[in-house]
Amino acid sequence: MTRHWPWEVSLQMESEHVCGGALIDFSWVVTAAHCIQGTKEYSVMLGTSKLHPVNVTRALWIPVKDIIMHPKYWGQTFFIGDVALLQLHTAVTFSNYVQPICLPEPNFNLKVGTPCWVTGWSQVKQRFSPNSPLTPELQEAEVFIMDNKRCDRIYHRKSIFPRIFPLVLGNMICATNYGENLCNGDAGGPLACEVEGRWILAGVLSWEKACARAENPGVYTRVTKYTKWIKKQMSSGALTGLCPATWLLFLGWLLHSQM
Repeated sequence: MTRHWPWEVSLQMESEHVCGGALIDFSWVVTAAHCIQGTKEYSVMLGTSKLHPVNVTRALWIPVKDIIMHPKYWGQTFFIGDVALLQLHTAVTFSNYVQPICLPEPNFNLKVGTPCWVTGWSQVKQRFSPNSPLTPELQEAEVFIMDNKRCDRIYHRKSIFPRIFPLVLGNMICATNYGENLCNGDAGGPLACEVEGRWILAGVLSWEKACARAENPGVYTRVTKYTKWIKKQMSSGALTGLCPATWLLFLGWLLHSQM
């Protein structure tokens, strides 16, 4: 592990990893709506890069108290409104290993070509194999923001839908690492971008089909389109001053790497 991702969350059902997520506040996590199946009991694991940590003193397991699905969530193949909020049963205590990621302002625009990072425990290049093993250690990949129109053209190549019917909509954002497989990201996991000394949650991994072919870009829910909705659902309101500056994360990484 070369970096420190203290907002990373493993969404679990019966102690089994099902999706990724990102901590945005003391008791709120953002994930993908398609990760949620009915009224199952979920919990989240935080504070560790290991999927099955031996050192349980640092890892946190917290039950999910409430799940709020976006009202416009729809889809089976191409998801729309693919975002959900998880309210944790107990608030977390921030530490070097547990920190929230910033929500972007609604008018924030990520330029094409901006470098970002996708993280998760999914098995590289075997995502579409049934029963493929998860990686024990959190994986990371640097990716770059891609133009939506270009991304849409790529997904139309093997699609039955005509070009006039867009697959990649304005409430989505695409990222690629130009040919290498993107499968070390979990559905629901964060697309994190460092902007002016802070890490922001630019996207939530939505289309797992991105892993079917190595050249496919990852398609994420564009968080700027949902920032107002997210803040409205949270009784704490605006998240001012909660997310850490980059240098604090670097300090946490130094401590992490020495253990």
